[in-house]
Amino acid sequence: MGEEKLAGPALVCYNKTMDNDKRFVTGLDVGTENVRAVVATVTKEGAVAIVGYNEGKSAGMRKGVPANLTGPASSIDKMLGEAERMGGIEVRSAYVSINGSQILSTRTEGMIAVGTVEHEIDDKDLDRVEDVAVTGRIPANRDVLDVVPLEYALDGQGGIKDPIGMSGARLEIRANVISALTPNCENLKKTTMAADVEAKRLIPTAVAAARAVLTERQKENGVAVIDMGAATTSIAVYEEGDLQYVGVVPAGSNNITNDLAIVLAISPDMAEEIKTRFVTGGFGSDKNPLIRIGKEGKAERTFERKEVEEVVKARLDEIFSEVRKKLKTAKYDQRLPEGIILTGGGAKMRDIEVFAKETLEAAVKIGVPQSLGGVSEAVEKPEYSVAVGLALLAADQINLDMPSTTKKSKKPIKTLKAPSFFKKLFSKF
Repeated sequence: MGEEKLAGPALVCYNKTMDNDKRFVTGLDVGTENVRAVVATVTKEGAVAIVGYNEGKSAGMRKGVPANLTGPASSIDKMLGEAERMGGIEVRSAYVSINGSQILSTRTEGMIAVGTVEHEIDDKDLDRVEDVAVTGRIPANRDVLDVVPLEYALDGQGGIKDPIGMSGARLEIRANVISALTPNCENLKKTTMAADVEAKRLIPTAVAAARAVLTERQKENGVAVIDMGAATTSIAVYEEGDLQYVGVVPAGSNNITNDLAIVLAISPDMAEEIKTRFVTGGFGSDKNPLIRIGKEGKAERTFERKEVEEVVKARLDEIFSEVRKKLKTAKYDQRLPEGIILTGGGAKMRDIEVFAKETLEAAVKIGVPQSLGGVSEAVEKPEYSVAVGLALLAADQINLDMPSTTKKSKKPIKTLKAPSFFKKLFSKF
């Protein structure tokens, strides 16, 4: 099929055989256990519809980062085939998830002189003050994934969210800088490129999931997204409409499965079946003392429910205790009016929100992507939150890039190395 790349940092691909008013975006979630893709169309009015999706087993990933290049590339290539056939396109670029405990959230500040008091603040001023806030504060071995402005001050007047068009001589910023280790970023890009997919932007998993499951009201009031994957549990905290904190716990749902396999001396497949079929977050609610499980043609096996629940509860205690420590570090423990939204494959465990509520002492519910067109009902599952969120973020960028009579909006920061951030940014002008 004929296609051409769209201008701008976000677009994935444009299919000439379809409606010329539509563009395609792809979200690619590269996890330790699974890889998932979501393909969507974006109309000139900004409407998003899901047209393709698929998931498959991952390989060569360890705790959210590539352990080798060939394994993940092969998994991505194999999985994308079905999503491409559904959408009727050939995916050449995507927004890609990045994970791992190497992701950091750093608060920074910066100040610049912009001219006389009559000077009107423009995008170049914002770029320059962001560069000052980043340079020297983010180590040279880290890539900046995003700079989230929390507050601007103009000539000493703080509390400004968008200073574009305002007049002043001194501009200050207070920002949240999200970064990741450069080698991990580069290896992830090489992994997707080996599957003939360019990583247009790398997004932390919890941030991507938040785009799919949160409302603007929740972000404004204060809410946390906890994305429980196979090998990691990621956290993103929002307040006053902005991303305030990102953190990652290096443990996930696979740790529960492995614990069961070791303690019960069974295969991981059987341990996973026990976890998903018989374990519930309301420990002790099932009065049947025995768990019976058997495969066709094999003898039935029996396990003590108490022993199984003790193993699962111990690991969940560890994971959510670490999550709570992260929230305390960010000063958001028991400070989230909208509570906590659980996503990811680990959120499929029955009544896990009951256990999380007791451990975190906050309102907890399961989050799924909603209110999308196309075949969206197929991806309205916790495990698809990241892939859907990535596609939506790519669609957001397309909407920003489309011609408008309104003032120019601030574009997201590309993945750049901190020391050369300013030089690379302004080389584009």
